[in-house]
Parts: sequence; C-alpha cells; structure tokens
Amino acid sequence: MKKIHTDSAPAAIGPYSQGIITGNLFFSSGQIPINPATGNIEAETIKEQTKQVMENLGALLEAAGCTYKDVVKTTCFLANMDDFGAFNEVYGEYFTEKPARSCVAVKTLPKNVLCEVEVIAEREA
Repeated sequence: MKKIHTDSAPAAIGPYSQGIITGNLFFSSGQIPINPATGNIEAETIKEQTKQVMENLGALLEAAGCTYKDVVKTTCFLANMDDFGAFNEVYGEYFTEKPARSCVAVKTLPKNVLCEVEVIAEREA
C-alpha cells in the first residue's frame, strides 16, 4: 500500500491517511469542507461546502494520478437530507461520468459540517 499526501488538500485531523493506493485502486478518506490553505471551514452553505469538498477530492485524486472520471464509487454523507438537491447540483458538476454512489444522512459530521464525501477510483495499470 502507498499513502497519498498532498498539501493541496486538508491534512488528516486524526490517525489516518488522506488516501491509500493498493493495486490499481485509490481510496480517499472522507473529505470535509476545510480550506487547505487556512485549515479552517470558511464555506457556510451546502453548495459552498460541497464545492470545497469537491476541490479537496480533486487535489487528492490528482496526487494519486487520477481524475474525477476515474472514480468508480462515492460515499456521501449529509447532515440534513433536505440539502440533497443542492448537494447534487454541485456534485454533478464534478462527477460527470456518474459513478456508483451511496448517499446517507447522518446525525453529525466532524466539525459540524454539512457534508463529507469519500471516493474509490481506478488507476491505470
């Protein structure tokens, strides 16, 4: 296994890696809307937070040698399922290939953010 790290995505806030490559697969840790330049959550609305999450995922995908088009599965966590439509608007701008996905509402997310997303991507052999 190879650990992925980039300063263009938020540093892990616990005992885990930003992502792992094993074989031809990349697994990201869940990304929340932390601005990696400041270490703070600056986005307030679900759309703003989703955009920051997608930018963080993009940085990790790039560090792993992947793009959004290589993503085969996403797992999405929302603090409130009422945000589903607005979340999907932004999500759909990034995941144009429509990978498999699970989306669930959870009671609370780290730092009380509105969304978190993790991905599995296939790397070229």
